[in-house]
Amino acid sequence: MSGGVEWALHCCVVLTAAEGPAAAARLAELHDVSPSYLAKQLQALSRAGLVQSVQGKAGGYVLTRSPALITVLDVVEAVDGSGPAFVCTEIRQRGPMATPPEACAAPCAISRAMGRAEAAWREALRLITVADLATDVTSDSGPGALGRISTWLNTAGT
Repeated sequence: MSGGVEWALHCCVVLTAAEGPAAAARLAELHDVSPSYLAKQLQALSRAGLVQSVQGKAGGYVLTRSPALITVLDVVEAVDGSGPAFVCTEIRQRGPMATPPEACAAPCAISRAMGRAEAAWREALRLITVADLATDVTSDSGPGALGRISTWLNTAGT
C-alpha cells in the first residue's frame, strides 16, 4: 500500500469532526505532509465519490456520506486502485525445469495462498469504517481530540 492511503484515511477521520469544508492546505498543515501529494490523495477520494470539493472562500473538502458508510477498503481502492495486490507471473513455466503450460491449468499453491490472503485482507478492510476509526481515535486520544482538531481547522491561521 502506498503512503497516500494513510494520509487519505487520516483526512477522512478528520473530516468526520470538521464543522464545514476543510481546506486541503489546512489538512496538509495539520498532518505536516506535502500539500501537493495530499492534494492528489484528496482528488483520488473525490473521483471515488468519498469526498466532495466545495468551492469558495470557505471551501475545502467534506465527506459525501456518513462515515459509517465509508469503509477502509473504499479508501484503499480510491487511492491505490482495486487491482490485485499479488499478480501471478507463472514463474513455474520458466527456467530449465519449466512446467509445461498444459500442466498449469489451475493456479499454483503460491497463487492460491496469496489469493486467499488478499480476500481475507479485503474483507477485514471492508468491515472497518471511517466511523470506527474516528471512534478509535477518540478512545486512543480522549473524547476531545477530534473536537480540538475541528476547532484548529476552523480558527488557526485565520
